[in-house]
Amino acid sequence: MKYAAIDSKLFIDNRKRFAAKLKPGSLAVFNSNDIMPTSADGTMAFRQSSDIFYLSGIDQEESILVVFPDAKNPAHREVLFLKETSELIEIWEGHKYTKEEATATSGVKTIYWMSQFFSVFNAMMAECEQVYLNTNEHTRAFVEVETRDARFIKWCRERYPAHHCLRSAPIMHELRAIKSKTEIALMQQACDITEKGFRRLLGFVKPGVMEYEIEAELVHEFICNRSKGFAYGPIIASGKSACVLHYTDNNKQCKAGDVLLLDVAAEYANYASDLTRCIPVSGKFNKRQKDVYNAVLRVMRQATKMLAVGNTLEKLNREVGWVMQEELIKLGLLKAADVKKQNPEAPLYKKYFMHGTSHFLGLDVHDVGSFTRNFEEGMVFTCEPGIYIPEEGLGIRIENDILITKKGPVDLMKNIPIEAEEIEDLMKK
Repeated sequence: MKYAAIDSKLFIDNRKRFAAKLKPGSLAVFNSNDIMPTSADGTMAFRQSSDIFYLSGIDQEESILVVFPDAKNPAHREVLFLKETSELIEIWEGHKYTKEEATATSGVKTIYWMSQFFSVFNAMMAECEQVYLNTNEHTRAFVEVETRDARFIKWCRERYPAHHCLRSAPIMHELRAIKSKTEIALMQQACDITEKGFRRLLGFVKPGVMEYEIEAELVHEFICNRSKGFAYGPIIASGKSACVLHYTDNNKQCKAGDVLLLDVAAEYANYASDLTRCIPVSGKFNKRQKDVYNAVLRVMRQATKMLAVGNTLEKLNREVGWVMQEELIKLGLLKAADVKKQNPEAPLYKKYFMHGTSHFLGLDVHDVGSFTRNFEEGMVFTCEPGIYIPEEGLGIRIENDILITKKGPVDLMKNIPIEAEEIEDLMKK
């Protein structure tokens, strides 16, 4: 791993909170992600399952965590099963966790090799009343491949048909939504790396540069600062491409007079940051571009104030929509008379601002959490209003990452240039 070692107390505390939510006599099982194939003998880069990482810090394939608080054998109340290394694996794949390293990372004292899983797990299942199984229950997830967790669930139900199966996801969604101080520090580090990448670009972007060259500058800066790279597929969209919300081709030339939308951010230690900025390719916004930019910035600042304890995403999106509506009228994109007659179920502002204002952020860029849950201290959300005008070839979105505290919202990206004039000044230098 490129990132610095994380204090195992984070994972020990996470497991304690999780174990406290289990019904008596229960055990829970978490599997690592698979290494996904490409074609021939190729594979994709490994990305650990967020849930097993959250509970153990183990960042390696072919790993299983079992949490069994009521096990008669104290050594089996927390158990990690890991891939056993060999001289051949060491030569071809490199170092894998030793048992001692796994304990130091996770705080789990009982470590077995995967070859011992079936015999040990069988004995544990003979004791337990029910088993918690892990699934991806993100409301926007669309999973077509059979995951390691899915295969395990199928095997477990066939092998132990008399056991009562329960879901871990509701507990994980509840716990992961609230970030600890250690997690916030890791996310802040991801934000700080993102800042370095963005500042690097302000002296690089000019007419004629290719979007993919900008992508290369960013990934260079991110990796040089111990990140694996982008926290999500980077959006580097110049001109009218900025009106495509999930544009990822990044293959066009940036032209004089265009605005470049950058939805790009680094991860650190598997924790995501999420930034969007818009900059003028020529180094200076024209009047219309700046008017639209400042309108979005005003909406963002109003929306940030709404990221407060007790609010909800539903209420936030509704109230931000009203603020955006007024800005669109001022920009001449909507008429006040038409707005008065609009269908409340299909507000006119959605023609120019069609997505939500915020989403959970954490180990995943669209992190888990209930959309109906009241905001609580320790939650982290993005704040990302936008205005998209395809007929003008102009798309503006501005996004920062906001921590909710009892004293009010804390902007984890407060040091990243955001004012139009500041961006212009830095581009001149």
